[in-house]
Amino acid sequence: MVNPRAWFAESIGTFCLVFFGPVAITLSVVVLGGSLTPEGLLVIALAHGAAIGLMVYTFGHVSGGHFNPAVTLSFLATKRIDVKNAAGYIAFQLIGAVIAAAANKAILPASEKVKYGVQTGPSALIGSSATAGFTVEAILTFFLVTVIFMTVLHKKAAAGLYGFAIGGMIFLDHIVGVPLTGASMNPARTFGPALISGYWDYHWIYWAGPIVGGVIAGLIMNYVFIKKSEKEASA
Repeated sequence: MVNPRAWFAESIGTFCLVFFGPVAITLSVVVLGGSLTPEGLLVIALAHGAAIGLMVYTFGHVSGGHFNPAVTLSFLATKRIDVKNAAGYIAFQLIGAVIAAAANKAILPASEKVKYGVQTGPSALIGSSATAGFTVEAILTFFLVTVIFMTVLHKKAAAGLYGFAIGGMIFLDHIVGVPLTGASMNPARTFGPALISGYWDYHWIYWAGPIVGGVIAGLIMNYVFIKKSEKEASA
């Protein structure tokens, strides 16, 4: 059964991420710094982690709080969402991301200097290698989806802590990943600013890496750990 309210919730949650995350980048790098500083990196990581953690608590009971096509495809691969709702989720995630990036452009012209927060490809730290960038994004998303599945779906997970855990993992992913690839872990997070800025270099790695890493994590967590907990709970 399709659930348009859940789709709309996904667009709002994704808007929150793609608005507040890039605005934090602009404030940290352009307005307050001029370059990425350790303090700026902390602000960027906190903004992304807080945006998702808060939206998970806000809309988790409505849509499950995916806000990320890679997460939705992980749920689809493990048969925890049907194809129609998965398509609706992803479409509305992308719509929310584009509107957020457009709002960023309209409100904060200085964001143009950081291309409205789009990830610009693998850095020199990893040899500007697309393969390395793909690998980094896959690893970062693997652990994000691992946290999501094990805190939200596992029957023995600590109740009520999933938002903190998911937001915390996004914070950690950004602390490590921003200097390497810009830390997307989310095709919608990259797509919205890419469309508004017109910057498409290396765009494929921000789809392929998160989807591959996320689906692998979902399959492992679901069939190795979660299914067992569900059987024990129903016994």
